[in-house]
Amino acid sequence: MAYKNFRIETDVDGIALVTWDIPGKSMNVIDETSGAELGLIIEQLTSDVAVKGVVVTSGKDAFCAGADLTMLEAMNRTHAQMLNLQGEEAANKYLFNEARKLSQSFRNIEVGGKPWVAAINGTALGGGFELALACHHRIASDNAKTRVGLPEVKIGIFPGAGGTQRLPRLMPTMDAVQMLFKGEAIDVKKAQARGIIGEVVPAGDLILKAKDWIKAGGKAVAPWDQKDFKLPGGAVYSKAGLQFFQPATAMLRRETYDNYPGARAILQCVYEGLQLPMDTALRVESRYFSKILRSKEAAAMIRSLFISMQDLNKGARRPTNVPPANVRKMAIIGAGFMGASVGFVSAQAGIDVVLIDRDQDAADKGKGHSKANVDAAVSKGRMTQAEGDAILSRITATTDYNAISDCDLVIEAVFEDRMVKAETYAKAQPFLKKGAIFATNTSTLPINSLAEEFKDPSKFIGVHFFSPVDKMMLSEIIVSEKTGDVALATALDYVRQIKKTPIVVNDSRGFYANRCVMLFLFEGYEMLLEGVPPAMIENVAKMAGMPVGPLSLNDETALDLGLKILRATEADIGTQAINQDHKKLLVEMVEKRGRLGRKNGRGFYDYPEKGKGQKKLWPELTVLQPKLLDPDTIDVEELKQRFLVVQAVEAARTVEDGVITDPREADVGSILGFGFPPFTGGTLSYIDFMGTKKFVELCLKLEKKYGSRFTPPKLLIEMAAKGETFYGRFTSKKAIAA
Repeated sequence: MAYKNFRIETDVDGIALVTWDIPGKSMNVIDETSGAELGLIIEQLTSDVAVKGVVVTSGKDAFCAGADLTMLEAMNRTHAQMLNLQGEEAANKYLFNEARKLSQSFRNIEVGGKPWVAAINGTALGGGFELALACHHRIASDNAKTRVGLPEVKIGIFPGAGGTQRLPRLMPTMDAVQMLFKGEAIDVKKAQARGIIGEVVPAGDLILKAKDWIKAGGKAVAPWDQKDFKLPGGAVYSKAGLQFFQPATAMLRRETYDNYPGARAILQCVYEGLQLPMDTALRVESRYFSKILRSKEAAAMIRSLFISMQDLNKGARRPTNVPPANVRKMAIIGAGFMGASVGFVSAQAGIDVVLIDRDQDAADKGKGHSKANVDAAVSKGRMTQAEGDAILSRITATTDYNAISDCDLVIEAVFEDRMVKAETYAKAQPFLKKGAIFATNTSTLPINSLAEEFKDPSKFIGVHFFSPVDKMMLSEIIVSEKTGDVALATALDYVRQIKKTPIVVNDSRGFYANRCVMLFLFEGYEMLLEGVPPAMIENVAKMAGMPVGPLSLNDETALDLGLKILRATEADIGTQAINQDHKKLLVEMVEKRGRLGRKNGRGFYDYPEKGKGQKKLWPELTVLQPKLLDPDTIDVEELKQRFLVVQAVEAARTVEDGVITDPREADVGSILGFGFPPFTGGTLSYIDFMGTKKFVELCLKLEKKYGSRFTPPKLLIEMAAKGETFYGRFTSKKAIAA
């Protein structure tokens, strides 16, 4: 029988080689076709008496990237339709049966009576690694870049094809649960040390060694199906089990604040499953999986962190009338921390980089930042010295503007001051080659006004990076009223070259990300001035799902920079544009007390010398609070709502203002750019899943109590009246189908 995604070749020894190779795709994924074909292949080979054993491998550089999550989204849509037409019992039965098909197929491998070997020739993640775990033996090629793991928790679900049952039967329970909680992908050497891969062999010997294991009498029985099997971490009610599961619940609470049902389900599956025979345990896993799949958290995270992000990374917003651009050489004017960081990630991507600054020492210091990154990566084994040297060889530090004459792209990353930027543009423009694109990395200044200083505004664009550039995966691309399609396409292509996710926004002070995150920071100020204990402010923000509290984030971005932004806004628009109490607080911190944030070791927190302890909230911070509230009288849930609502309502305003035109960009940008809680799906998904009517009611309640920053825009009120959602109103049919 011929299959679309698999080839089967049986040798003279009766060993079938199953090669997974989906046509037209760079990586194998478990989609509806692959899943169905795998089930048929397992049945076929199990019943064929001529087949003595099976080796499964990939015809691509990687084994499998995991499941195609659009398949799961389609299952959820069908469930919703059946719920309306046939009722809850029929809908839930459908989802349960669909969700366990792959799990049943993998179990058929284990109990089919023939030995299966997974020959892992590259990265194996998610359902692909669950397939490998169901095989009786696993062999991996010796490739430093290969990773194996189960990352499903990162998109709101968990491994539902046996991963929560096989992993803790192969390795100690604590190690297995931590790997599942983190969604950790590990290299093959670590996997071998942990007992989840049997052998690591040279790539050229992979299939031969896999077949040799079968010929040598490899058992067609999984360890847990043998009578003498004992759990490597001890039984659940053993001393070791009791010592793990009780603190594991506390650990789960500490890490997730119960915001992620998928993470809790992992612990439940492991706890319950390890007390049961494998077939029953797998059924329990499938029940939890179908339940989590129906959760709004899973739906939101799958949509934003997989489908929408995939769309944006593939160029969903790229002008189709412009040929692909490949930036070979670029210049960065301003070799400070931000400019140097952009230079490093660009050189890492194979682009030749010119770093320009006012004097050679400053330019050299910028290149020194890249050398420090390289040295750290080499010392930790993340790159070879040769790879590091190649990166540094692509970076030229200079003061000579003539060096930009052959650059395809020039990025300005100078001080956030209009006059300084205007002087930079005047110096650079005479040296630009024909067709070169010029970008500014400004984080707040409107692009339209900056473009006025440029002779050809069609070639001028904003490319806003987030700090630290090497770790933050988002780039915000800002178009002015006169930015042309070539500039936009080039900026998008460049951002994809350096492996960042781009969002495209229209011009506005603060653009999209900073407009929203500034409200988060300001809400921290408001709570501080209200008398909320500083520790409570920080902890409640994390309970709401933010990665750090607003006071800590202020310190990271620098309090003096925050004060400069407030003053620049006030100078441009007027005193009414900023909260004078916020300005007064920052003046007190920065100018009167010299507390600039982490950069000088003194901000809302005190920072110890390197390696000498942890940061602590500044003890005298309460002196700056006009009054002190009793924490027992404060509504914690309301504080959590304030942190999220104030950002989400601002996101809605950016849609009304035309800054954001695609909900996917608002959601992906909010999660990657400023850490809006992933379990919500992003700022606009937070509103959509709550329901616009309910969200507006919450805004009005908070507005009455705390002020106009919670006032819902007219657009949102209109949508609430009509029962509309952002994805229903603003996403095109093409985007919905993507």
